[in-house]
Amino acid sequence: MAVSRGSTDVPVAELTSAQAERELETLARAIAGHDKAYYEKDAPVIGDAEYDGLRRRNQAIEARFPALVRPDSPAQRIGAPPAAGFAKVAHARPMLSLGNAMDEADIREFFDGVRRFLKELQKDPALPIETVAEPKIDGLSISLRYEDGRFVLGATRGDGRTGEDVTANLRTVADIPDTIPGDAPRTLEVRGEIYMTRDDFARLNARQEDAGEKTFANPRNAAAGSLRQKDAAVTQARPLRFFAYAWGEVGGPVADTQWGFLGRLKDWGFPVDPLARLCAGVDDVLAHYGDVDRRRHGLPYDIDGMVYKINRLDWQERLGSVSRRPRWAIAHKFAAERARTVLKRIAVQVGRTGALTPVAELEPVTVGGVVVSRATLHNEDEIARKDIREGDTVIVQRAGDVIPQIVEVVADGRPPESRPFLFPDTCPECGSRALREEGGVVRRCTGGLVCPAQATERLKHFVSRDAFDLEGLGGRHIEAFRKDGLVTTPADIFRLEEKGGAIAGREGWGERSAANLFAAIAAKRTIALERFIYALGIRQVGRATARLLAKQYASLMAWRAAMDAARDADSEAYGDLVNIDGIGPLVAGEIIAFFSEPHNRAVLDDLAGQLTVENFAAPAAASPISGKTVVLTGTLDSMTRGEAKARAEALGAKVAGSVSKKTDYVVVGADAGSKAKKAAEIGVTMLSEAEWLELIG
Repeated sequence: MAVSRGSTDVPVAELTSAQAERELETLARAIAGHDKAYYEKDAPVIGDAEYDGLRRRNQAIEARFPALVRPDSPAQRIGAPPAAGFAKVAHARPMLSLGNAMDEADIREFFDGVRRFLKELQKDPALPIETVAEPKIDGLSISLRYEDGRFVLGATRGDGRTGEDVTANLRTVADIPDTIPGDAPRTLEVRGEIYMTRDDFARLNARQEDAGEKTFANPRNAAAGSLRQKDAAVTQARPLRFFAYAWGEVGGPVADTQWGFLGRLKDWGFPVDPLARLCAGVDDVLAHYGDVDRRRHGLPYDIDGMVYKINRLDWQERLGSVSRRPRWAIAHKFAAERARTVLKRIAVQVGRTGALTPVAELEPVTVGGVVVSRATLHNEDEIARKDIREGDTVIVQRAGDVIPQIVEVVADGRPPESRPFLFPDTCPECGSRALREEGGVVRRCTGGLVCPAQATERLKHFVSRDAFDLEGLGGRHIEAFRKDGLVTTPADIFRLEEKGGAIAGREGWGERSAANLFAAIAAKRTIALERFIYALGIRQVGRATARLLAKQYASLMAWRAAMDAARDADSEAYGDLVNIDGIGPLVAGEIIAFFSEPHNRAVLDDLAGQLTVENFAAPAAASPISGKTVVLTGTLDSMTRGEAKARAEALGAKVAGSVSKKTDYVVVGADAGSKAKKAAEIGVTMLSEAEWLELIG
């Protein structure tokens, strides 16, 4: 796979652990902000290419440094929460996001990855991988539910699991049929994209301007804003269109292939993009990409790339998904755009872990129709290497790396009075010393909880969407409450009602808004174990790792006891921790370090008096391996190791990396080594591949 480059121009393969950690922190903060602007407000501050570049860089770094996956990793999120004002709809099947590719090498790696995952493709290199290539429409993803042939519910993607009920508005879109033929399944969810053509967008903006109303930045914003109108009559007056391309819950088989499904969609009356094409393999896919790229500026609607989907649906099912992205599909984005602007100021921000982040504040410039005003500079070495100074004229690129990216300083664009930027060695928030980690590029404030920025950011994380998800208690409220001494620890949040008068009397608050806040807080006094673990903000413990811990230990009491015991590296508890597939010594070290700090234990004790943390309940799986611990060793003949692991987890099993007395089954393939030997020594049940396949059905 070609290595993507971030604004440091350091290939992912050459990043140190410290550099990677620093980048992941910057990326998490940036992507969260852009998600909110794009999905909730329909007002993105960067373009899709820039956003996709942020996610792509994040994905590449996490793949190389899995132990550094953050609690707020963007890889664990899709979109943003449903906006207030619309009823929430839980999707029967998640609306997954797509991984991104920026060049030919990435696409070839995608195809190679599919071949590595599926055993029959490994055995027969000549076996083609048929793929459906479709234009990636720049619009708003929606799901349409039909029951007994009638359209009954329409929802936006939202965060991928819960969207907004926009049924009434979708009924006004001419491309969406109210009824479908009787040969369709009784339950059918059709998914696709709401969009607006360029000509319709221009006419809409002209009408808006003539009426003295707000105009839209681009067709995507116009489509999203039109669909989210409270009055369906307003939506009906807007020229919205629809393309169908996928399905959610279905009450029966729809086709054997992706291409066959698109044909069924057309038979049922849904519009399908006419540029969709069935391709014989990677070379055919790339040729079609080039053809569409050459033609895209003449298309009536905006596209920002192509989407490739493995054609065989049985292969799609076996490939499954990882980190909320399907393994069987990928988006291939179009090329970058550049512009020239002036760097007005270099600001230094302090994050939750004390890391100092330099940010370039730019003279706003339009790059490909999107206004860019800020760019992350990552670290002091990046600034020094490119000799970036305040006042410089710089080239800004929108594309497939960490974006916005300062590509270079314009040679003749530097004012004569400029001076090299001096990175601070003290924290700009609390004045504590800021030290670089040995061998790394990260400079951190040593103030710890004394530093208001760190304390505030930790509290913001605690109430964030994937943690306690406390509506009505946003970042600015946390800052204000902490500044005035109303909240200093997480448990203080649950004591705010005791200070009701002090809250209601604040500027911008009142009795009703304060009561709403207290009700929202009361509703969060019971929380799932995995969300609680994530909310603690332990370094390197993201949502996925928090769920692994919850699944392993089941209760908060058991987890705390095990982590206390795991402080002894020779203990069984430590062995159990590092044996969890996905948690190695680095992550284990961060978790143990968290529990070793007296103030962290005090926070947990304080929270215990305020909350009920629910025990982890594994999803019910009708399989004989649900809840069992499985170890895979050797080479399997019928499936690859990756497919075997994915299959076991889908059936409710825990997959461990080594054998212990707590292992239930060891699946032994050809050329098995020390794991099989240890299983025999301690009496763990060993299964041949045939026995394993029979067991899991």
